[in-house]
Parts: sequence; C-alpha cells; structure tokens
Amino acid sequence: MMKSIFLFLLFISSILPQQKIEYKNDLKKYFDDYNVMGSFLLYNLNKDKYTCYNLERCRERFLPASTFKIFNSLVGIETGIIPDSNFIFYWDSTKYQVNNWNQDLILRKAFQYSCVPCYQALAKKIGMAKMKYYIEKEHYGNEVLTGPIDYFWLNATLKISQFEQINFLKRLYQEELGFSHKAMQLVKYIMLVENKSKYKLRAKLGWGILRDSLNVGWYVGYLEKEGNVYFFATNIESNNPGENFGSARIEITKSVLRSLKLL
Repeated sequence: MMKSIFLFLLFISSILPQQKIEYKNDLKKYFDDYNVMGSFLLYNLNKDKYTCYNLERCRERFLPASTFKIFNSLVGIETGIIPDSNFIFYWDSTKYQVNNWNQDLILRKAFQYSCVPCYQALAKKIGMAKMKYYIEKEHYGNEVLTGPIDYFWLNATLKISQFEQINFLKRLYQEELGFSHKAMQLVKYIMLVENKSKYKLRAKLGWGILRDSLNVGWYVGYLEKEGNVYFFATNIESNNPGENFGSARIEITKSVLRSLKLL
C-alpha cells in the first residue's frame, strides 16, 4: 500500500503545475501531415518549463519499445556485461528483415540500428532479477516486467509516459540516476546522433505493435544548445500506418523543434 502511494506521488511530482506548461495546440498540423495521432512534450532546463501538445496523452503510458535500449544499455554497462565502447554484439547467423542486424555490431551501431536481437540477448544475460532490481530502483515507468526477459518492453506490460521519459532523460543528463558515471557517460555517447557546431542531439527511436494492430512510435532525447538543454518526447500512433510512419517520428519532432526556433 505504501509503495503504491509513493509511486503515485512520484508520478504526480513529475508533472509540473499548469502555469509551468505552455500549450501549443498549433503543433497538431505536424502530426496531421503524416496522418497520425500523437503528442509532443519538451522541457526547457534553464527555464524549468514544459512546452506541450496534447497534454492528456503526454500523461498516458505506452510501451517503451526500443527507447528501452537506453535503460537496457545502462544496466548492461553497470553489471559489467558491456565493459566499454568496444563491446561487440556477435551476429547469431539468423537472417533478420533488417539488413543492418545481419552482422557483428559494435555497441554504438547496435544502439543506433536499434538491433532488437542484440538487446534481447543482452537482457537474457542480465537476467530478470537484476533487471527488476534496477527498474524498481529507478522507478522506470510502471515498473511491470510481465512476460519473457527478452520481450517485456515490447509486449505492453512495461509502460512509460512522455513526462516519465523526460524525467528519466533529465536524470541521465544530470547524472542523478543510480548508475555509475562510466555507465551514464557511455550511454550519452551512444545516444549522439547529430554533433553540429551550434548544437548536439542525443536521441533514441522506438516502434512497437500491439495485438490490436496499433502501431506506437517514439522519438525521445535531448538537444544541447547555447548553454541550455531541451528534453523532448514525441509519441505517435496509427492503426493503419503508412510507409512514412518510421520517418514520421523524426520528421515531426524536427518540424516542431524548428517551429520553436531550436533547430
């Protein structure tokens, strides 16, 4: 009972008072361009302020899909399974639909290619007991690990909201998570997708399909620019996704960031 109350208060505390949330309903057009339903949340670190489109949906929890690879990587490094950036995921010779997975992959490439079998193998090495320990310790999402150790972040038992994604990323950036400096620094390194003269972008995609054919897509990360950090979480969904569903996650996010004059 006490744990349930604590988790409820923790979740509520991650949602700032309404006066610290700027509502941007005009962002809907960027989702409409791709015929998807969705929501966008951004947190300005220096101003301690959120910018939001579709607030209620930002509070809703969805399966993390491959955004969980951020957490999975942290645990893999912390437990010593991944010793450094030179760690290699060896291909098991299975032919996968994603060609980039059909090869040995160094850690950063496995993360960037979002190699599901690589991270399923990592989760098996970590084991359910240790994974459960870290998820509960860091209060990741709803903390539910029902199902196989290599699938619980894909089967919609483990769920996380956009507010919780941003809170987790903020703690990662500020190194306030219960992981070593080495683990958090290495994960920040593999998250880097753009290193421009005016900004750095660290991010992770995610895409999950539920039993009712609902496709859920994520793009989460943070932008370091001019002495400030902007944490973002974009979530989209469609029961009938087009061929551009995968790219929509990034393109919608970048369109929004450009509209906010951050890119």
